[in-house]
Amino acid sequence: MKGLKALKYTDGGVTAPSGFSASGVHCGVKRGSSLLKLDLALIFSETECTAAGVFTRNSVKAAPVLLDMDRLKSGKARAIIANSGNANACAPGAYEAAELMACAAASSLGISPSSVLVASTGVIGQALNTEAILSGIEPLVKNLGKNSSDAADAIMTTDTFRKETAAEFSLSGGTARIGAICKGSGMIHPNMGTLLCFITTDAAISADMLSRALRVAVNASFNRVSVDGDTSTNDSCIILASGLCGSPEITAEDDDYKIFVGALTQVCVRLARMIAGDGEGATHLITCRVSGASTDKDAETLAMSVIKSPLTKTAIFGADANVGRVLCAIGYSGAFLRPDMVDIIFTSENGSVIVCEKGLCLAFDETLAKNVLEAWEVVIDIRAGDGPGSCECWGCDLTYDYVRINGDYRS
Repeated sequence: MKGLKALKYTDGGVTAPSGFSASGVHCGVKRGSSLLKLDLALIFSETECTAAGVFTRNSVKAAPVLLDMDRLKSGKARAIIANSGNANACAPGAYEAAELMACAAASSLGISPSSVLVASTGVIGQALNTEAILSGIEPLVKNLGKNSSDAADAIMTTDTFRKETAAEFSLSGGTARIGAICKGSGMIHPNMGTLLCFITTDAAISADMLSRALRVAVNASFNRVSVDGDTSTNDSCIILASGLCGSPEITAEDDDYKIFVGALTQVCVRLARMIAGDGEGATHLITCRVSGASTDKDAETLAMSVIKSPLTKTAIFGADANVGRVLCAIGYSGAFLRPDMVDIIFTSENGSVIVCEKGLCLAFDETLAKNVLEAWEVVIDIRAGDGPGSCECWGCDLTYDYVRINGDYRS
């Protein structure tokens, strides 16, 4: 992006930008669970923020998604309260429960309920344990501070590690920061990921420009991730902008806007890679890079087809350099393709091996190929021709543990 130098990553997650605090507590959302994991999170701004969100395209939407979509029409918000352990979706009284969460948080914070957004993640179809959530509001507000990691832990479900990041960058009027936390491990597929992602920034930007920037960033990051082909009912990516960094407000697609979009996209890509690498049961992060396609859109379609392919995913799990799986996936992708132009290379920190040239499978060193595919991150590099289109997408392998985790998810 024009004018954007390499981001300087920093600590603090969602509390790194000026004006934000966060917390996470255990309140026992999941009935009967003996685990004392943090399960209720809060992000709060000391001032009113411009706000925007991108949500699941699944027709079956959780109550918090419907509530947030309505409230974000104003382009304003000050707080986000989120729980894990229950999706608050397709259950009796779900919308009322979401409203109750917002109202209780607003009352304790001393702000308007309309400025509180809500998110939930967990099992679909079970009534939300609002009694537990209400019991957690007071300690949640009391613990507000630089507790981004607690908030990140509180929204995790089957995630194996916390996902947070923060970065700073220069705008024309000074230094701005973006911070973020997210969760996502299973039910991950574009439109939107399957995830909860909460982003904060102290850049000054209008609601319209913030919404545009978020959609650009999401399309180049979370919408290029797939773990299992399922799109959740609860996917939400919300951004709050406090405007406290001191730079002029971004109200048009000027140089500052382009810098902001570039920074936001890089932050989201970093999180997207974390999500792909933490797919349920995953043992490999798969990166598919396509170049030489007729258009960027065709390149994206080709790359997404590869990382969605169950047969490609299982081949990577077994460290089997079965290039036929990749050729098959790009062939049915629907993108324009000349098979006789296709080269494919498997690459990792352990080396690289060319497995296909001009559409024809090559003889290769099987021992080398296996070693390449045993690395944590495996890159499938596809050169589709001599066109200008390119794209990078991310996924993971498909393992026995994925079936085990999802076979008893409600337990």
